Amino acid sequence: MPPEPVVLRVLGDGPFAEMGEPASAVADDPSRLVAVGGDVGALQWRGSGTGNSRWTGHRVGVYERDGLRCRHLVRSRHPVRTLAFHPVLPLLAVGTGRYDGGYSFEGELLLINLDTGDVVSVLHHSREVLHAEWLSGTALRLVLAPSDDWDNPRAHEQGHAVVVTRADWGSVGRRTVGADELAAPAVPAPRQDHREDARRLLADLAAAAGRTWFVRRRVWAVEGLEDGRVLAALDGVLAEAWLPSGERHWAVEDEEGGRQLLMASDGASVWANAERGAGRRRGRRETSAPRLARISVDTGQVLETLSTGVFSILVAGGGRAVLRPVEDRRNSRSRLTMFDLEGPADGPEAGHFDLVNHPFAVRSASRPYVLVGTDPDEPHRDKWVAAIGADGELRRLYPHSWVPAEHHFGGPAVEIGQSLVYAGAVHHGHGLQPGGAYVVRRSANGAVRWQHRSDHPVTALETDGDTVYAACNSGALTALDAGDGTVRWHTDLAVDGAPTAALSLAVTPRGRLLVGTVDGRVLECAL
Repeated sequence: MPPEPVVLRVLGDGPFAEMGEPASAVADDPSRLVAVGGDVGALQWRGSGTGNSRWTGHRVGVYERDGLRCRHLVRSRHPVRTLAFHPVLPLLAVGTGRYDGGYSFEGELLLINLDTGDVVSVLHHSREVLHAEWLSGTALRLVLAPSDDWDNPRAHEQGHAVVVTRADWGSVGRRTVGADELAAPAVPAPRQDHREDARRLLADLAAAAGRTWFVRRRVWAVEGLEDGRVLAALDGVLAEAWLPSGERHWAVEDEEGGRQLLMASDGASVWANAERGAGRRRGRRETSAPRLARISVDTGQVLETLSTGVFSILVAGGGRAVLRPVEDRRNSRSRLTMFDLEGPADGPEAGHFDLVNHPFAVRSASRPYVLVGTDPDEPHRDKWVAAIGADGELRRLYPHSWVPAEHHFGGPAVEIGQSLVYAGAVHHGHGLQPGGAYVVRRSANGAVRWQHRSDHPVTALETDGDTVYAACNSGALTALDAGDGTVRWHTDLAVDGAPTAALSLAVTPRGRLLVGTVDGRVLECAL
């Protein structure tokens, strides 16, 4: 079996990189440890939402104050609200939670063993924990949000303050703190926002260690150039370039950030597509204008901006570029736009796009591919793989689902020879099921050559022609034999021992594998 990849260098690294955007942080002098709660974000944007199933971007990190090494990294189902080190035991109490948007306040009280990294969720029922404070070695004071706001319009301003006691908190078991211990009258409980305090603490700790702290999250696209330079698109950055020395050469900032990169036909510039989602500005819900820019790879200068009028996703193939509109009207008959350095031109109709059913970004494509439905009123049903020919016509090739009774969601893809390898997931009424995510290779006539199943959705695919590399949101990176789909190697991604997950992949002209991570870093790996 070939060896697993070796990380040669890490671009965009920094202290507390695993945390993304910090929500809470606290330093403990006796243990010389720092606890941080943060969020690396959802794996969803307006062009794709298939990687977000069974995902949480919320993190709890435990760091050594001397050197800032990450000792433990824990995934949390809910945002981190409060952190408290036990006064004696090697134990961290973590309160998490949020309002579900319609009824309940959900969350957990986590106890993290600082020696082993073991985690126990101790509340019997889900409750949002707003505050946790150790009164002594045996008494823990909690402030919890109400269970729901069904009959209480003031629920978002109130809480229930209780003190829970245990002789030995280090031996508390899962779900052993019951509802009777949490019963208390509702009292005013203003919600505390600890983000600014957390940012100041992390910046100060980094400065004390002679380093600089900054936030980087979600590298959505990476590309390698012939001369060893690396391009990336990520949150807050439309595009950036790294030199072979590891120095960042240039960066084009953006209010939301780049999601796609596509080399222009001149070979000297790159098209970068920015995310555009609705947000509240000046008290109103607004969406920023689309931004699709062509950028010089040598200087980072924005050479031109293509005005499309509506937000669109990039579709690449055969040296051509296509824009597919992302419309809000479900029954719209969207028309593709063909464009190059000479300007845009109208293309064929492709129907409505949605972020779960229609993502189909094909790397190494000889021609543009899209997923289209056969019914304009329900374009998510009966999807077909379609391609745009040299004559500009859109032709359906074969059904996206090779099992007639199953509905398959879209995902990333690569082209090898005359066949497509693509990832997706099987729809189920109760969510993604074990083995419900897949990578499949299909011939030009739609015949299935092989398939590989997994429990977690694939976030990125790439190939060097002999091997298909598949990244899952679980953090797994798997190398599949392109010929028969057998597993060549499988690894869990980590940086300096701390787990991470890949959001983008690219094989460079020099045969290296670039991995864009959810926590804002780019790994260059030798294969």
